[in-house]
Order: sequence, then structure tokens, then C-alpha cells
Amino acid sequence: MENTYNKIIEIDEAMKHFRDGMIIMFGGFGGIGTPPALIDGILDNGFKDLTLIGNDSGFPHIGIGKVVSQGRAKKMIASHIGSNPVAGQLMTDGKMEVEFSPQGILAERIRAGGVGIPAILSDIGLDNDIVTSNKQTCNLSGKKYLVETALTAEISIVFAKKADPYGNLIYDKSARNTNPLVAMAGDMTIAEVEEIVPLGSLDPDEIITPGVFVDYIVPSKGVNWKWAWE
Repeated sequence: MENTYNKIIEIDEAMKHFRDGMIIMFGGFGGIGTPPALIDGILDNGFKDLTLIGNDSGFPHIGIGKVVSQGRAKKMIASHIGSNPVAGQLMTDGKMEVEFSPQGILAERIRAGGVGIPAILSDIGLDNDIVTSNKQTCNLSGKKYLVETALTAEISIVFAKKADPYGNLIYDKSARNTNPLVAMAGDMTIAEVEEIVPLGSLDPDEIITPGVFVDYIVPSKGVNWKWAWE
């Protein structure tokens, strides 16, 4: 029973759960809060034809942008891709499908997926052909709404500052961003963590993501890319 609550694995073991063509949801905002070792693992193992769900496409050499820039994604669901010109070119050339969702709605679709709600209703973007493309509408109390379907993934990858062996997570300031929502919405969630502490040493009031949502923990060596503003 001693390993019942120990979810810590090495990166090579984590990569055994990935495959070509799968749906991956990732935490992060412009690369901040995106797990660097897991991103490199995806690249090193050559996984391709991926569907990626997250806030944005990072930068060409930062965050999920490293995967996008190598043409490993066949589809992306995001709020914007403007920070990564490679993503824009891939979309323009028809080499990567992009589904845009307003940032708040994207976050709420991920949250809905995590709590088991099949869809949400929103009036945001009703006047935008890009947003409404291929989406159902409905009328409620005399008002028209878009039906925004929930988002889930086969694997969610998140980046946390601290965890215990059970997978309770604490995030580093703004690196928290979409990670708590993403952690809830994967069939499997793998957390890359900067510091692993003994079970019972975390203050319950500090914990943002309960370990029940986390399947595996991968020790991190920290961010290994140069930020765009440096």
C-alpha cells in the first residue's frame, strides 16, 4: 500500500501514454504555465496529427508553439494564434485547421468538459461569422444563443510549481492561468511539477487542483526556452 498515493513517474514513462492523432489539452498563456519537459517529450517522440486545445499557439519557439511550428498539429482549438506566425501560415496554407473560440468562452467550454456539462449557451460572437461557423443556435426566453459544446481531451498536460505525491497542485502566480481548468478536462492528466513535497506538507487552503484530478506527476527541470520579451 505504500505506493497507493505515489503518482510520480519519469518523462519516458509519461510518453507511453501518448500516440499519433490524439487530442491533447494544454495549460498556459503564451507559454507561461505550459509544461516544458512534456512539450519536449512530444517533440522527441515524433508524435504527429495531434489535435491541440488551449488558450493560444504560443510563440514559434515557446510553449505549445514548438509543437505547432514543427507541423505536428492537424487541428487547434484556441482563442488566438496571432503570437505565432507559423501557426497563421499553416492555417492559411490549409495544413492546420483552427477553431477559434473567444477566450472566456474557451475557458468555460473547458470547465464544462471538466464537470461533465455537455454544452453552454452564449450570445458572444453571434455577429461574427468565424465564431458562429458550424455551430448550432437555440432560442431561450425569446433570445438567441450559440450552443458552445464542452471540450475534453484524451490527455491534459499542466505545469505546476509544487505538488505532493498524490498530485495536489499549487501554481506559480499567473502561471496558474488555464491550468486548473485543463487539469479537470482530460481523461488522463499529467502534471509537470517544479517541486515535489512530502504528502501532508501542503496547506489544504493553498491547494488549487486537488490530486483526484491528477493521474501522473513528472518532475520538471524548469522552463527551457527564452521568453519573447527577453
